[in-house]
Amino acid sequence: MSESFEVNGKYPLAQKQVEFYQKNGFVKLKEVLSAAEVAFYNDAITKAVQDLNKETRPFEERDTYAKAFLQITNIWQKYEHVKDLIFSPRLARIAAELMEIPSVRLYHDQALFKEAGGGFTPWHADQYYWPLETDRSITAWIPLQETSLKMGALEFSAGSQNLLAGRDFAIGDDSEKVVNEALKVAGYHSVVEPFDLGEVSFHAGWTFHRASPNQTTETRKVMCIIYMDANMKLKKPVNGHQQLDWEGWCPGVQIGEVINSPINPILFDETV
Repeated sequence: MSESFEVNGKYPLAQKQVEFYQKNGFVKLKEVLSAAEVAFYNDAITKAVQDLNKETRPFEERDTYAKAFLQITNIWQKYEHVKDLIFSPRLARIAAELMEIPSVRLYHDQALFKEAGGGFTPWHADQYYWPLETDRSITAWIPLQETSLKMGALEFSAGSQNLLAGRDFAIGDDSEKVVNEALKVAGYHSVVEPFDLGEVSFHAGWTFHRASPNQTTETRKVMCIIYMDANMKLKKPVNGHQQLDWEGWCPGVQIGEVINSPINPILFDETV
């Protein structure tokens, strides 16, 4: 693989962008990836999704979650070219700097491909699914093409990482209804904008977000990388999803221990 696509180098993150993230629970950053890098990883990740996808049901036979996107996880373990993106020092450094911590490790990756005609993604907070002891987690949402509002660009509720209501809902029709009402009552405002080519967003684990249906004839292709504090400890799961995540993404780690399994490597450490 060409060295130019290993996604090294330091992104010039401004202090005002860090402050925006700390206040709002998300930030969108332009030109994180070059056009050539996006094209390369579009091809590599698309091939991986095509190889690994097992969803063949028509939309009318799927529930709301399954209509929203095809989801393929931990692709880095099977595809070396994809691993170069997931282990990117450039992206991991951004994650650490936004959270204002010295080091981050990988929780897991996931491709989210919203097919042409795919349904909406309901309001939710990712950390509902994660057995993590603190809120020091962050997701890089990496579109693999220019992403219009009609294609399903991500919508964020600014500042909602501080909202406790709605945290106990999985992605679904109930979360859309309950969280939407809770956000309105609390007075939070949503932000939804198109993504330029190479633009990447980062959002906190408890930031509520959603996406509209894909009203275009093209698949909305996105790669996500979930990072956590390198000192993150495993907490006792409080729902079945967290139990599954413990078994799948934190193998061999015991409750109260740092999540330092072989599939949770440190991806950036400013002290090294």
